[in-house]
Amino acid sequence: MDERRFRESDLVRWIRGESPANDTVLVGIGDDAALVRNPSASTLITTDMLIEGVHFDLASASPREVGWKAMARNVSDIAAMGGRSTVAVAAAALPRGFAERDGQAIVRGLLDCADAFGVRLVGGDLAATPGPLVLTVTLLGDTGGRPPVLRSGARVGDALLVTGTLGGSLLGRHLRFTPRQAEGLLLAERYAPHAMIDISDGLARDLHHILEESRVGARLQADHLPISDDARRAAAASGRSALDHALGDGEDYELLFTLDPPVAARLLAEQPLDVPLTQIGIITASGTTLVLPDGTERPLDPTGWEHTA
Repeated sequence: MDERRFRESDLVRWIRGESPANDTVLVGIGDDAALVRNPSASTLITTDMLIEGVHFDLASASPREVGWKAMARNVSDIAAMGGRSTVAVAAAALPRGFAERDGQAIVRGLLDCADAFGVRLVGGDLAATPGPLVLTVTLLGDTGGRPPVLRSGARVGDALLVTGTLGGSLLGRHLRFTPRQAEGLLLAERYAPHAMIDISDGLARDLHHILEESRVGARLQADHLPISDDARRAAAASGRSALDHALGDGEDYELLFTLDPPVAARLLAEQPLDVPLTQIGIITASGTTLVLPDGTERPLDPTGWEHTA
């Protein structure tokens, strides 16, 4: 591996060559700020930070995977609003002595994801640090003139649905997941979800985010949860149930959303997405209940990931 140290100007020059201006990006990397053309009257904005030792470990994650994840987490946030990602800036605090090849691999991962989802990387910032590696992406998006899908719109009686499968992400999927941008756009355009969120902190915790914002409750059917094979493998190693992994592991980056029951029935019959869709419960007036496979019920606590300081 090439262990040469590099100067900020060298890496900026390389990044600039990898991400030129186009019709959307009027002024790209190289000035104090980028200038982009806004295709709609309103803009979605999100930002997310990855910290070595918290969100990834370079002993098991490649620099390119770290770059992909940093961009993909933000694309997932825009997707959860029913939006399409457009332009991004990224900032990296690189440990002193970090190899130039690894710095380029992080950027390549950012650009891999950006290219896959129609995003232009238009600038950012670089700094040296004693450690750890920190990578932050700020992403803009638009909804094509539609109102965004918020967390606060769930209604009593709504069906509660989820894309894909859940649990066991730390076996590797947390580094190589695919943001559900196409799915979020199709749902927003054709089915008008009342509320939506991406599952980053865990199904149970992110469901509570919807319930708190919407001031409602929910009733989940445990035997309806689409538990992943990874969750079952994780359960065999951890001694916890696969259900617990599906409820609380987080970093699934699937979409959790609510719909009018007749619309949900039509969606489930049509199955128009490239990933499976499952109804896992209903929205109620208050409380959060998990119905276990044997019919017993228990409160569903907001287990999952939460940053503390």
